[in-house]
Amino acid sequence: MKKSVVYGGLLFSVIALSTSAIFVKLAAAPSAITAFYRLFFALLVIAPFVLLSRNRRAELIALSRRQLLQSLVSGVMLAVHYILWFESLRYTSVASSTVIVTLQPVFTMLFAYLFSREKQRPLAVIGCVVALTGSFLIGWGDFQSGLLALWGDVLALVAAAIISGYFFLGERVRRQVSAVVYTMLGYTGSAVFLFIYAIVKGDSFTDYPAETWLSFAGLALVPTIMGQFIFNLLLKWLPATTISMSILGEPIGTCILAYLIWQEQIGLQQGIGMLVILGGLGLYFFSGNQKKQSA
Repeated sequence: MKKSVVYGGLLFSVIALSTSAIFVKLAAAPSAITAFYRLFFALLVIAPFVLLSRNRRAELIALSRRQLLQSLVSGVMLAVHYILWFESLRYTSVASSTVIVTLQPVFTMLFAYLFSREKQRPLAVIGCVVALTGSFLIGWGDFQSGLLALWGDVLALVAAAIISGYFFLGERVRRQVSAVVYTMLGYTGSAVFLFIYAIVKGDSFTDYPAETWLSFAGLALVPTIMGQFIFNLLLKWLPATTISMSILGEPIGTCILAYLIWQEQIGLQQGIGMLVILGGLGLYFFSGNQKKQSA
């Protein structure tokens, strides 16, 4: 695939992903229910592209037990990530939670080194550090004090580690499995896990206002299908570290959307943070570290 198409898709998916925190804040429902409907509705969109295609059905049937298990496990990891992140938004600010979740490149690089001995180029590491610094500049003014806020920050940090594992595992599965089949299996694992989790918690699956149902649909279509699914597609051409690095651009989109929807002002510090993030991403992509290594 052409490089311009790959990076165009990466930029588009990051913009789509920036809407996640906005939709979650608008949804008046428990974290497990919000996560369930996000992935269940997304599954309803993806499944027909597999089940109604003879080639995709044949691929699904031909999957090895290991590939099937890895795909389902990645879905469970995605579900746990959403539960923890959505829950963190109830205890700390949108900016703080989003900034901490974007620490995932650190975990991804660590996993890549520990399990694949994948070394990062010095300029790529510097770019990562610079971009992370920009993220903290955006969120620093919104970091709250108190045990509840600290608990929200811890949940976001664990969520960052889990989503890094999701991308790391997904990169390996995508070497043999198409994006549509892998995504359908992953979302199936997510939806089943979240359904059981919500029942155990005693959460209601109904009786929510229309705005919340629209938020569920928005979460499924925009940040999930247009964001998460495109990431899964791009894992064939880009390493997981590059996908994780690009997500550092999410706080920029979130701040802009918060300004447009809730008139939350973008201060000088946040503006500087955005520029620093863009500079760090520029260093990373200029380093050439984003080139896909052969399987």
